[in-house]
Amino acid sequence: MAAAEQQQTEKGFQKQLGVNSGFCTQKNKAPGKAGLRYYKSVGLGFKTPKEAIEGTYIDKKCPFTGNVSIRGRLLTGIVRSTKMKRTIIMRMDYLHFIRKYQRYEKRHSNIPAHISPCFRCNEGDTVVIGQCRPLSKTVRFNTLKVIPSGSKSGKSFVAH
Repeated sequence: MAAAEQQQTEKGFQKQLGVNSGFCTQKNKAPGKAGLRYYKSVGLGFKTPKEAIEGTYIDKKCPFTGNVSIRGRLLTGIVRSTKMKRTIIMRMDYLHFIRKYQRYEKRHSNIPAHISPCFRCNEGDTVVIGQCRPLSKTVRFNTLKVIPSGSKSGKSFVAH
């Protein structure tokens, strides 16, 4: 019961979809231990994080514990901002071909993506995001995998 009270930070009562829990039926059971937590595999070769299975967070927009399906594009990029609550900004660099000059030019786009509380993410980390239904005005992607960066500094040079 104490774990459920910690997760209740919103105005409305937060509960997982598909988990029927009465008020007095769960005395000493922790979510995730006795099958009281709903989670799923998103497929496409992505593993469900351990934190999503054993954690106590409630997020209806999480691809592992919520009501969101991943379909469409899979993109990889670098995290630029983690200032929003449960949302990151990912920068995707790509090359655009200019036919007249037979050359490529560098371009980038910033893509907002929802990040589940089961991931720990910092600026500079590499993330894989998958397309889903619109989650808000600007967010149409969901984080599927976080690859931590090697160093915390911006640029690092190796002396040879």
